[in-house]
Amino acid sequence: MSAPSRRPEIRRRRTRKEKILQLRKRLTAAKTDADRTRLTAKLQKLAIASPGQPLLK
Repeated sequence: MSAPSRRPEIRRRRTRKEKILQLRKRLTAAKTDADRTRLTAKLQKLAIASPGQPLLK
């Protein structure tokens, strides 16, 4: 696999990782149940597209 074809894949993974970290921080800071459920749904939606470890702990 050449570098130009790998670059978009690396960018996608890095962006997904940053977004997951941001959502986890927002989930821990969430005060209402509605916010928690909304953020949990977003994380689960990302988990479907992300192979590997579960996103919610």
